[in-house]
Amino acid sequence: MINAAIVGLGRWGRALITSVQGKSDHIRFVRGVVRDPMRARDFAGQHGLGLTTALAEVLADPEIDAAFLATPHSLHVEQVIVAARAGKPVWCEKPLALTRAGAERAVTACRDAGVPLGCGYNRRCFSSMHELKRVVDSGTLGDILHIEGHFSNEYSTRVLPHGWRDDPAESPALGMTGCGLHVLDALVNLAGPIRQVHAKSCAPKPPPDPRDAVAVLVEFASGATGLMATVRASVPFWRIHVFCTEGDAEARGETNLRTGYIGTPAMQHTFAPVDSLRTLAESFADAVAGRAPFLISPGQLIDVTAAFEAVIKSLDAGAPVDVPG
Repeated sequence: MINAAIVGLGRWGRALITSVQGKSDHIRFVRGVVRDPMRARDFAGQHGLGLTTALAEVLADPEIDAAFLATPHSLHVEQVIVAARAGKPVWCEKPLALTRAGAERAVTACRDAGVPLGCGYNRRCFSSMHELKRVVDSGTLGDILHIEGHFSNEYSTRVLPHGWRDDPAESPALGMTGCGLHVLDALVNLAGPIRQVHAKSCAPKPPPDPRDAVAVLVEFASGATGLMATVRASVPFWRIHVFCTEGDAEARGETNLRTGYIGTPAMQHTFAPVDSLRTLAESFADAVAGRAPFLISPGQLIDVTAAFEAVIKSLDAGAPVDVPG
C-alpha cells in the first residue's frame, strides 16, 4: 500500500480520491494540497486527508510515497519537475503538457530522478478497450488501415462556465483538451505515433461557453489514416473502431466489443465493467512499488502530447499541421 498526496481537490481531484479510498489495497490518499483548506475541510474529513497549502511540505514528507497532480494544465510541467527533483513519483492529470517540448521536460525530469511518471488516460482501462488492444496486438485482424474514434458527454450542460477548464489559455483546443484527449490517446495506443493532423471546430458561442465540437483528420507515421471527434455538450458516447486488412473491431462504451473477420459473421462480446480510474491508479501504485511498469509508457505520453500540440496549431491555422518530432 502506498501513501499518496493529491495537489488540487476540485471535481477531478475528488474523483481520484473516491475511486480508491477504502477500496484499494494498492494505494490510499493521506494528504491534500489546496489553496483554501476551509473549502475542502468537509471532504478531507470524510476521506481522512490532512490538508496543507504548501506543495513543498508534502514533497519533503518521507511518509508520502507519491504525488498526484489535479491542477490547471499550465502548471503541470513545472510541478512534475519539482516533484521528481524531490524524489517523488508523480501522477499528472491529462494533458501532461500543452507542448511536446513540455512533455519531454517532464519525462526527462522523472527519468533523471529515477521515479515513475503516471498520467490519467483511464479510458485505456475500460474492459472493452483492454480487449480491443489485445485483439489488435494479436495480429489476427491484420495490419491497421484506418481508425475512427468518438467521445462526447453532457457534462458541459450541467455545470456553470467560468472555471479554469473553460479558460482558452488552459484549454486551447476546446473540448480536445479534456475528453478528446482520451480519443487521441486511444489512437496512439492502437496505431502508434501520428504524423499529421487537420482539425476543425464548431463553437457556436465564444469562450467561456464550453459547448463545442472538434473533428480531426489523422495521418499516422505508419501511413494509416484516422478520424476522431469530440463533443462537449451531447449525450454520453464512446466509440473506437479499428479497420484492418483481415477484419475490424469496434469498442462501444465501457464493456462492449464487436469483432468481424472477412468472410465470417461479426461477433458481439460483452465484458465485466471495471473502475477504470482505480485500475489506472493501481497501475501507477504498482510502478511506485517496483512491481510493474506504468500502463502508459513515457514515449506514448510524449507522442500524445505532440499530436495534441499539432491539433492546437491546426485549429489556429485552419490547415493541416505536421506533428512535431
